[in-house]
Formats: sequence, C-alpha cells, structure tokens
Amino acid sequence: MRNELMSNPLWLLFLAIGVIFGLLAGLIAYLIMYNEYQHHYQTKKEPMKIAFEAAIFAFIFFFLLALASGYILINFIVK
Repeated sequence: MRNELMSNPLWLLFLAIGVIFGLLAGLIAYLIMYNEYQHHYQTKKEPMKIAFEAAIFAFIFFFLLALASGYILINFIVK
C-alpha cells in the first residue's frame, strides 16, 4: 500500500502544495511576529528568535496539513 501511495502523481502535487504554502505561511508568520515583538524589546535578537520559532511552527503546521489532506483525499475520496 505504501508503494501505491508514493507512485500516485497526486502525492507529488500535495507535497509541492505543502512546501509552497508552508514557506508562505512561515514567511508571513515571521514578518507579523517580528513586527509585533520589535516594539517590546531593546535589541533585535530576541524578537528575531521569537519570530523564527513562529515561522518554523507555521511551516510545519501547514506542511503537515497539506500532507494529511492529500493522504485523506488520495486514499478515501479518489479511490
């Protein structure tokens, strides 16, 4: 079953969607968080760290969301 899933061309589409939207979500999360937290700290180091952590979380969340929705669509709806 695992080989069938990986050989499906739709799987690559959902992988690409996950990467693209994950990067966009991470970039936007970084910009928003950095803009909000730069007013609360004297140096740039702490807001950049917080914003980077938020960006990583947003990327992982949207990437996994795209993969999970692809798995559900391929296995339960397309069949």
